[in-house]
Amino acid sequence: MLSFGMTATRRFISAAPLWTCSQCGPCGPRRAIIAEARRWMSNMRASTTRPKTAIFFPGQGVQRVGMATPWLEAFPRTSKPILEEIDHTLNVPLTSIIESGTNAQLNLTENSQPAIMATSILILRILEQDFGFKLSERVDITLGHSLGEFAALVAGGYLTFPDALRLTRKRAEVMSRCTHDAVEQEGSEFGMVALVCESEDRMKSLIHDIHGFLELSSSGSKSDSADHIPAVQQVLIANINSKNQIVLSGSIERINTLMTNLRQFGGHDPRSVRLKSDSPFHSPIMVPAQEYMKRLLYRERPNGEDIITWPGAMPCISNVSGRPFQSKDQLKDLLARSCVETVQWWRSIKWLHEEEKVKRYVGIGPGKVGRNLVGKEVGMKGAVKGGGVWGITSPAEMEEVVRALDDTENVEDE
Repeated sequence: MLSFGMTATRRFISAAPLWTCSQCGPCGPRRAIIAEARRWMSNMRASTTRPKTAIFFPGQGVQRVGMATPWLEAFPRTSKPILEEIDHTLNVPLTSIIESGTNAQLNLTENSQPAIMATSILILRILEQDFGFKLSERVDITLGHSLGEFAALVAGGYLTFPDALRLTRKRAEVMSRCTHDAVEQEGSEFGMVALVCESEDRMKSLIHDIHGFLELSSSGSKSDSADHIPAVQQVLIANINSKNQIVLSGSIERINTLMTNLRQFGGHDPRSVRLKSDSPFHSPIMVPAQEYMKRLLYRERPNGEDIITWPGAMPCISNVSGRPFQSKDQLKDLLARSCVETVQWWRSIKWLHEEEKVKRYVGIGPGKVGRNLVGKEVGMKGAVKGGGVWGITSPAEMEEVVRALDDTENVEDE
């Protein structure tokens, strides 16, 4: 049912701090982590014939007006209560913006982020309720690209849907203010630019030279130069998406200057694409959002309950580490840090594919960007015996994917 892999489980256990006492030996967090790892391993042994399966969720940029409408029309009994819950939880008519708002309204960070997360969970709930898909029996691990991490945490049982809605909305509001303040301070455009190389080797060389040029262009020593320049003047690698694609974040003017240097002095000529975002996500400009998220995640509720449920129903991959979260505190820390730090998507998929031997990957949510990124690394459907990469972005695709999963459910995982 839930698999973690023997090698990963050893790392999972050894990463815990060790406290001992004279009577009972190892205790505290380490004992809890050992128990949880054993539970996951026991569940894995209960299902030895089904190929390992991961579900993943998209990040910002896939939003489009009307993206929830086909689901409401095809599955009104399931969709309507969820859409009502979204507006009631946020006290904002977000579903009206999703259904019939303008592109400008939906593309506002404070709207697009909760809208994408909510639509992803809407699709997941339809898969569960209308198709009888039991996550705990048919999925081993969950992950999400950037913003998609919140949907992954809901699917994995770590966050409730209402809490994820509130967190993504508040986080997005602070991110929007961070961008506004940066524009006012610097007086220039900010955003994100994707760079696509011809090969994995070219990408590794490009990343090496980007770090070199950024260190040379800043004041201070090579090791700590980034600490000596304002956040608004820094350009960072926001995403490492695949073996030949990365994303830069920061001032568009400074990104263009960096690209000129890379072409003139580094011999690089990657294809560049400006992303549909006016905010420099995963950059030092977002430090206030990181600090705000830490306060929200560590704040104790009036009833004494924690916002994070631990353990979850299955492992969930962190964008920052590219590995499963290993404790409640680590989850809170890394989830907050993901506002600023690089999204290690390629590292996550390589680990799942090469070490955990995941055979089936199902993207759930609007847009096909995530499916294509995963497919680059592991091959699309039919490329692997008993496995492949699928995406559920429409009701018709859901039926196709459910059939494909049924067809490969009993193929032996070699």
